[in-house]
Amino acid sequence: MQTHTEDLNPAHIARLQYEMALPYLGGLEETPGMAEWLFQPERVVKVTLPVRMDDGRVEVFHGYRVLHSSARGPGKGGIRFFPDVDEDEVIALATWMTWKCALVDVPFGGAKGGVRCDTRTLSRREKAAITRRFTTELGDNIGPHTDIPAPDMYTDAQTMAWIYDTYTMLHPGENSFPIVTGKPLDLGGSPGRDTATARGGFFVTRRLLELEVIPELPSLEGSTVAIQGFGNAGLNAAHFFSAAGATVIAVSDRGGGILTPDGLNIAEVANHKRETGSVADFSAAKPLAPGELLEATCDILVPAAVENEITAENAGRINSRMVLELANGPTTPAADRILAERGITVVPDILANAGGVVVSYFEWVQNLQNRQWNEHEVDERLEEKMVRATDAVVTKRAALGAGLDRYRTEWAELEPDAPPLEDPDFRTAAYVVAVARVADTLNDRGIFP
Repeated sequence: MQTHTEDLNPAHIARLQYEMALPYLGGLEETPGMAEWLFQPERVVKVTLPVRMDDGRVEVFHGYRVLHSSARGPGKGGIRFFPDVDEDEVIALATWMTWKCALVDVPFGGAKGGVRCDTRTLSRREKAAITRRFTTELGDNIGPHTDIPAPDMYTDAQTMAWIYDTYTMLHPGENSFPIVTGKPLDLGGSPGRDTATARGGFFVTRRLLELEVIPELPSLEGSTVAIQGFGNAGLNAAHFFSAAGATVIAVSDRGGGILTPDGLNIAEVANHKRETGSVADFSAAKPLAPGELLEATCDILVPAAVENEITAENAGRINSRMVLELANGPTTPAADRILAERGITVVPDILANAGGVVVSYFEWVQNLQNRQWNEHEVDERLEEKMVRATDAVVTKRAALGAGLDRYRTEWAELEPDAPPLEDPDFRTAAYVVAVARVADTLNDRGIFP
């Protein structure tokens, strides 16, 4: 059996994806060092979090917060609580956030945070203690005009409420509502924030099909969908796609996966997960082994879990027309090339899952103005942002393809030992749009002093 060896370090993958766009950004070469400046994070904070557990012992946790770029505005990015969190992962996630914010044109830079812990083993009090200690240790490295956290994997509105409350205690007399987004509605949260990532991905998919990006898939009506990850993004995506006439045939989470060719009853699956903690053992569906869902035959595959799920090892067995990346970094560069060769369209994470940061921006604006929009207004504004970003990526990809011979010649002159440029995919096009916007901002601002 053929084996594949890949570098799955997320920071290295983020670098490689960025470098794929550089041949199409010749202006960066006019200022030596500009490309490196664009990529390097501005600040990496590591903290140690001693927490007294319910049984009286003290356990030490490790937390990270990375500000990748403040070129276009304050840092923006989620905080995840997960056993595999490390510095390289958080750097990669912050980097992707920079490009994501630029692509959907919101005035933020990229940031990200995380604490290495397993929420399945924590009580509510222990999770609150970790959150409050983390907020305190970060101190003024976060703030309403410097770096604004949000929910991510295994954090939620309640976690954000604890961050808000802790920050408020440390900054009395200030309007602290904008310190964090994804808050409960009664603490300044925005209607539509909890569904924004999935809704944004839905808008992107619908727009791509309207633009006939996949001629064999003219609309969502009658399409089949498989979703890996049944947390906030995956569950809401299942609802949106089902409501649009698609059939969700398979879903999975950390406990297992299930498949029914005729389609799952999403409400019943969601209720089963609430009662048991997993979609596994849902009686009205066939069980799936770990990773098996990714190879299910469907029109749209939605990885909505963690990084590095589609790799060189399994990309040849992916059996969908489209991969919609609601997770961050689910597809490796080697897998990207394999999927492209097989004619499978990959909608990159910095576009597909950007709905969350768009509505986070809306929440931040509402908090600064002490206002609250209604959910219909939020959804309309979100759709406008997502459609505009999708159109920009599709247009850019067409332009890059049309000028490929020129780009190949210019790149060969600049980097004679580099391999020839391949036909650019949507990820490369999205990066070209995003990186160019950040580069333009840095050129306009200059370097202080």
